[in-house]
Amino acid sequence: MSTVKRTVLVTGASSGIGRAIAQLLLTEGHQVIGVSRDIKKFITPHPHFSVCEMDFSQLSTLAAQVKLLEKNFPTLDSAIFAAGYGRFGSLENFSYAQINDLLTVNFTSVAFLTRALLPKLKQKPQANLIFIGSEAALQGKRKGSVYCASKFALRGFSQALRDECSHSTVRVSLINPGMVETPFFDTLDFAPGEAEKQHLHAADVAAAVNYILNSPPHSVIDELNLSPLQQVVSFKNKSAPRDFKQNQPDLNV
Repeated sequence: MSTVKRTVLVTGASSGIGRAIAQLLLTEGHQVIGVSRDIKKFITPHPHFSVCEMDFSQLSTLAAQVKLLEKNFPTLDSAIFAAGYGRFGSLENFSYAQINDLLTVNFTSVAFLTRALLPKLKQKPQANLIFIGSEAALQGKRKGSVYCASKFALRGFSQALRDECSHSTVRVSLINPGMVETPFFDTLDFAPGEAEKQHLHAADVAAAVNYILNSPPHSVIDELNLSPLQQVVSFKNKSAPRDFKQNQPDLNV
């Protein structure tokens, strides 16, 4: 396992999976740059933690922000993309603006940031791009048409980029978690099952990220799928949970 200390950009670092990833990497001794739409959420200082405010819905600003990041953090050699949100419902229940916003934040902004970071990353002796996808990228289900589309796009993007980067030092990986107990579900009308075996923890995904970063530099972890032992979704307006596989939308953070 590698013991190289890295400088890692983590998007969505203020909560959920992104926060767990940032915390674990700090305990491992890495320099972490936490990205959030609202940096006021970062309230605990750490000597190896820096913050960066970005709004992924504002695509025109991202390239310039990356240039500034690279200037301020010349050792930046890895990026982990954990930011995103969910909106679920039948397609006709989405406005055109809601479709655009979801795809922009969950996929297009990731492609923009990756495009901006890639030239400098290819100059590093070792670099990683790790995308947090979703099991929603493995099978489309009703009520998840737009969300699944954003995650299918991310999966195809990472697979093609993995091939494009195969002659460089940049390793491209994708992690597809199932139901993770995070604030992602706070605004939704369903959540993972409450039993321990019915959901993942954000720390589980963070451990997978750490595994990828620490893998030998001659190898690439292309794709990891993580699932709770039992896939159960609990509807907040109903007393009994349903089997998650009964044509319900797949979820991720």
